[in-house]
Amino acid sequence: MFSAAEAMRTFNDAPSNGALFFFAFGASAPGNHRMPTARKEASVAELTEKLAAAKSLFFTDYAGLTVGEITKLRGELRKDGNSYSVVKNTLFRIAAGDLASQFESILAGPTGVVFAGADPVAPAKALKTFSDTVKKVGIKAAYIDGQIVDAKHVEILAKLPPKIELLASLVGTLANPLRGLVTVLSGNQSGLVRALNAIREQKAAASNA
Repeated sequence: MFSAAEAMRTFNDAPSNGALFFFAFGASAPGNHRMPTARKEASVAELTEKLAAAKSLFFTDYAGLTVGEITKLRGELRKDGNSYSVVKNTLFRIAAGDLASQFESILAGPTGVVFAGADPVAPAKALKTFSDTVKKVGIKAAYIDGQIVDAKHVEILAKLPPKIELLASLVGTLANPLRGLVTVLSGNQSGLVRALNAIREQKAAASNA
């Protein structure tokens, strides 16, 4: 999905004008606390590697969460093979390379990113469960099937049955109306955004009836 070499070239070519300052978590210290270049490069390299392996991304606002709560959220997401990172917006843009322009409106303020695998339902459910039982996590947007979707789409996704249940529902029931979505989730997610849009439109039509 992303090229590590391109990201690092972008990083190395960036002007040294103080724009890539790194501050301690939760702090807003003066410019003396600048992250060493080697550390910035390591952060970009790590983000690039995570982006290359991710199938979907979920962007959150972690404001208000304690370190302990973020650790708990990471643990919940890790159960399904997903990871969560608090990121610096500027470094994430560099790591994202050509895709950075798509994330521009999202990368503002505190940003935590879920790097998700092939099943986008699981991380959406984990975020909702954490918000319902521990503390609310603000959902900025998600990047699924090559498209940016808003928090409403993520909310719909969180209400779908888990992937394994969707797959099981197909057995012996070829006419199952969920078949199209099952196919999406068992493959490369192609068409998932269209499926979410259809569900959202159906809900809107029902509420206006």
